[in-house]
Amino acid sequence: LANVQLWRVAPNHYRLLTHHELVTSLAEHLAKFAPFYRVELTPRDDLALIGLFGHEAPAVAEALLDVEPPGAWRQVEREALQVVGHPGPVARMLLCLPTADVEATWSRLAAQVTPVDSTTWRLHDIQAGLVWLDASQRDSYLPQMINWEALGGISFKKGCYTGQEVVARAHFRGQVKKRLMRAQLEGEQLPEPGSAVLDAADKRLGEVLSAELDAYGQAEILAVMSTREPTEPLSVAGQKLKLLKLPYPLERLDPEQLAEKH
Repeated sequence: LANVQLWRVAPNHYRLLTHHELVTSLAEHLAKFAPFYRVELTPRDDLALIGLFGHEAPAVAEALLDVEPPGAWRQVEREALQVVGHPGPVARMLLCLPTADVEATWSRLAAQVTPVDSTTWRLHDIQAGLVWLDASQRDSYLPQMINWEALGGISFKKGCYTGQEVVARAHFRGQVKKRLMRAQLEGEQLPEPGSAVLDAADKRLGEVLSAELDAYGQAEILAVMSTREPTEPLSVAGQKLKLLKLPYPLERLDPEQLAEKH
């Protein structure tokens, strides 16, 4: 239905971050269960997000935000500001703050760092093997197909949720036949989400979930693809595809143990 990042603001107060296209549908789905657990769900439009990344990002966070830089999927807070660490090729932090504080915080940061648009952040997501599902991808994949257990994003031991039986069976008894793969295209044309990944015989192996141009002007993508050995060369939208290494292992993982290590 959606993949989310969860962090705690205070005891009994949590925030869920997901793609903006899925906020309404996810809130409506979770609202069915809210009365049983005596919780309230409130979509927020009074909060803003700022991404801070780069080799000097930890030093900037300490000097300008007065916070200890968190590791991946960890969080720190100072007053109304929450800072959550994200995985990636360089240090990455996501700042969540009230919209009323954005202008002052942005001005303070912009005096010391280089402002860029969100495409660079999305490229780092791709390089981290991290995809955020949008409305067109809703209800299409098992969590394992987007490597969510490799990122510590799901529990196979507790909870009850939509599709739990299928998800747990795939983990404990079976083998997932599709996985999120990272790749580079030999070209600068960005494929649309949903574009087919084809083998040498033009047989569809999967589809693109996200794509951005790297520093050299070549397209990098994340695609859900069959795990069977493909017949090369592979291509997307007429461009040759080269598989790249993911920054995490895909062996049968215990997400709880993975979370403890981090």
